[in-house]
Amino acid sequence: MQKEVVVVVGAGLIGQAIARRIGVGKQILLASLKLQDAEQASAVFQNAGFTATAAHVDVSSRESVLALAKHAEQLGPITGLIHAAGVSPSQAPVETILRVDLYGTALVLELFGNVMAGGGSAVVIASQSGHRLPALSQEQDRALAMTHTEQLLGLDFLQPSQVVDTLHAYQLSKRGNSLRVMAEAVRWGERGARVNTISPGIIITPLANDELNGPRGAGYRRMIDASPVGRAGTPDEVGHVAALLMGQDGTFITGSDILMDGGVTSAFRFGDIQQPVVQP
Repeated sequence: MQKEVVVVVGAGLIGQAIARRIGVGKQILLASLKLQDAEQASAVFQNAGFTATAAHVDVSSRESVLALAKHAEQLGPITGLIHAAGVSPSQAPVETILRVDLYGTALVLELFGNVMAGGGSAVVIASQSGHRLPALSQEQDRALAMTHTEQLLGLDFLQPSQVVDTLHAYQLSKRGNSLRVMAEAVRWGERGARVNTISPGIIITPLANDELNGPRGAGYRRMIDASPVGRAGTPDEVGHVAALLMGQDGTFITGSDILMDGGVTSAFRFGDIQQPVVQP
């Protein structure tokens, strides 16, 4: 009898933390852009008693994501999806951020939404940054949520003349992730499956360390120091929330976004952290 399959897209520390909590007794398929990263993560899981394998995936490629979905289907019924792949504002130019973080997420939701088993659930890792983007119009919100995946990057407000810098691109992408999940929850519900987003704040991972040591490092440290909690988060803390959303205690939750940022967004709105200005 085939085991239930949990697919981890982006086998970094957050994806691994979630998989440890929901993957016991299941087949875990860890996929990353760099196959070596997925293989290393798979070895860690195998050494800890999990059943795990590795695969390559480029979330910016329809062919690559489709191949991963087909591979996962061959392993067994897909009952879990953790989408944690992405790039940060200090890691890539505007075009790459939009293609990986926005288009790539829409692609994963579209293609895995076609194959998820009944009773399955997914978590997409978005970001606190999506909550700090100034309000978009209703038309723009709907476009981010509903535009066909292959037409998404053609939206007028995503063009180079409208996206002012990499942070703006990242904020648009992460706002788009939560809106997209809200819309996809309707379609996934027809299969008896659920999908939610988590919007973490600064979680100590290699990606966060790149930001802390990059050109926005001082701003990141100010966010941590001025937040109500006064510290950064850990992948395991995200894992706890994801386990709730994906497990039996979360079966009434779908199409939702959980902001867990230590109160940074609260401090931006009502405290002592200065809100960066992003032009529409």
